[in-house]
Amino acid sequence: MKTLVLGLGNPVLTDDGVGFVVVEEVRKRLPTADVTVSQASVGGLSLLELVVGYDRVVIIDAIRTAAGKPGEIHHLSPDDFRGSIRAASTHDVDLATALELGRQLGMEIPGEMVILAIEAADVESFGEELTPSVAAAVPQAVELVLEQLAG
Repeated sequence: MKTLVLGLGNPVLTDDGVGFVVVEEVRKRLPTADVTVSQASVGGLSLLELVVGYDRVVIIDAIRTAAGKPGEIHHLSPDDFRGSIRAASTHDVDLATALELGRQLGMEIPGEMVILAIEAADVESFGEELTPSVAAAVPQAVELVLEQLAG
């Protein structure tokens, strides 16, 4: 099974870089080399280009929800982002729409896509260090990714 582990975010916007931190830790602990580990600062149609051709994709990213507590880990699917104003703009589409467009165009879309989203405390301040509550969630997120790969 061709698998991609993809950390998303912006590594210079404090907690928005958590996806990058998690995938670097996952890379160190991967038992085999048959998993591609990558990082990107993209979404929508640009993200579609990265996932085409994989059977399974695990995405790690930061998220901000109304009731979430920093460091909380959400297990999501692409459909959870349908219609989100933060996941799309007037120049792009949300993840679920991008994947459906890819299917309609005959692209090889992953059959399995899991998103592990870590509740962020700060995604607006410039900085390369995670806030303490988000940094504390990194080991658990790494374990969850490794469980996804094993399962």
